[in-house]
Amino acid sequence: MDWINDERVIMSKVRDAYRKREIKAFFQPIHDAVSGKMICAEALSRWILDDGTIIMPGEYIPVLESTDAICEHDWYMLEEVCAVLGEQKKLGIPCVKVSVNFSRKHIYDEAFVGHLCEIVDKHGVAHEMIQVEITESALCDSSPEEVDRFVGAIRKQGFSVAMDDFGSGMSSLSMVKDVTMDTLKVDRSLLSKNCEDEKERIVLESILEFARRLKLVTVVEGVETKEQLGFLRTCGCKMIQGHLFAKAMPKEEFWKSCVAERQDAQDRDALSIQDESSATQFLLEAIYTRYPLIIYVNLTRNSYYMMKYDNFTTTCCASAGAFDECIEFASNTMHPDDKELFRTTFCIENQMAAYNCGKTSVSAIVRQLGDDGVYRRVEVTNYFVKSSSSQDVMAISLNNPMEE
Repeated sequence: MDWINDERVIMSKVRDAYRKREIKAFFQPIHDAVSGKMICAEALSRWILDDGTIIMPGEYIPVLESTDAICEHDWYMLEEVCAVLGEQKKLGIPCVKVSVNFSRKHIYDEAFVGHLCEIVDKHGVAHEMIQVEITESALCDSSPEEVDRFVGAIRKQGFSVAMDDFGSGMSSLSMVKDVTMDTLKVDRSLLSKNCEDEKERIVLESILEFARRLKLVTVVEGVETKEQLGFLRTCGCKMIQGHLFAKAMPKEEFWKSCVAERQDAQDRDALSIQDESSATQFLLEAIYTRYPLIIYVNLTRNSYYMMKYDNFTTTCCASAGAFDECIEFASNTMHPDDKELFRTTFCIENQMAAYNCGKTSVSAIVRQLGDDGVYRRVEVTNYFVKSSSSQDVMAISLNNPMEE
């Protein structure tokens, strides 16, 4: 295949491959990081020659991306995916959502959403079964306003949108902040050291934490080892994609996986598959559900950050900063008769004294002003914890409005 190095020949042969339907949609499942259940899949392009040779996308996609020819490929792939899903539905095989990749060149196409709907509807596929996946670099090449308009129009039609390859080198946190998306796909390059490097772990933990707080679904790509999976489970990763669970597969094999997944779901006992890290994640989910306000405090260094804020009052201090300033701010939202109790219970000096005396927590019930002008009783409990990586004294502050 000497022609594979000739861009002009590749362009010509790709168009011929479209006509012959030689370019196929392969499907790589995406799994729940804890249970291993297949949640969705990504469609990947594979060029299969008459002799069975498979040409990987890295051999021809970059050539197409250098011109508008990539747009034709994107629409071709969407057509292939929808044809598979439509056939799958007719055969009664359970379906999962499939992500389809689109080039940045579509962002300026005013007819994009209409064409997207036309193809999906033609095959009788529900819009929520298709996720539009756009690379991070494509989004960062455009202004937040342009991207927000593009993404908003897609989501308005019932499709979901994912940012692919996040962390690959073009990251724009402002884009994640300003544009409403559904899924953040973390690039495989952030797993290059098998999660054994401290800096790599810190970066991954940080990305997964801010994504959780922004209510984004996270998918980490390129997961290939048990070490990677084990670490990702400990820091709240929702879903993983990679060879550890499954490689990209043709439609017939994908269908078998969908059928097997349904049977496995009926037989699976969730408790039988838990290890310590995944059980910890379940515990965290329960705590996040139970308490509307959770604050992580470093008493030694007078710092804090809010792990969750979903309280009855919109009056809220900064999400991170000096803890003594947080206490002073919060005390001003308390009933006048409870301000001093709140300050003395939760000031750093008294908490450190309680910790040094062997207490495991401090607690107070106070009345806090809601944004509706009504005082409500709130139970605030700070639980002391010891950091495994330093001598600092930490506290987890759980705040819960009490039923009247």
